[in-house]
Amino acid sequence: MTAAEVMNVLGDVAQATLYRHLKQLHQGGLVEVVDERQVRGGVERTYRVVSEAVSLGVEDLADADADDHFRYLATFLGTLLTDYSRYLESGPVDLEADRVGYRQIPLWLSDDELDELLDEFRMSLRTRLDLQPHPSRRRRLVNTIVMPDDRAGS
Repeated sequence: MTAAEVMNVLGDVAQATLYRHLKQLHQGGLVEVVDERQVRGGVERTYRVVSEAVSLGVEDLADADADDHFRYLATFLGTLLTDYSRYLESGPVDLEADRVGYRQIPLWLSDDELDELLDEFRMSLRTRLDLQPHPSRRRRLVNTIVMPDDRAGS
């Protein structure tokens, strides 16, 4: 997105603050410039998230303790709540028409069966990651959390 597009998504953010944060994200390697073009005597940059830089992998988490993991999940959930709040405030809400849903589905799976399910899910997503914006498409957020449920009698 361009800075103007980011501003439209974020809403009430001062332009100077946005540009300062974009500069810091760029310098930190979290976003990269994928296009530049001249616009009214200035340069309009299009940024993209460097997914490898903003996704924590097994190696990144190796030294994390329980408090770190809790903070990471809390940040994830806070972002999720912010996104959902923005959706609810965007106008008339029709969960069915907008294909919005949230549910928890308990499954009895061995580790191998879970790995197979997750591989299938990743493959299904991977085939759609490069789809470009189109009038027939709407940007959608897909979030996942997988964890064991070791409660007695679950």
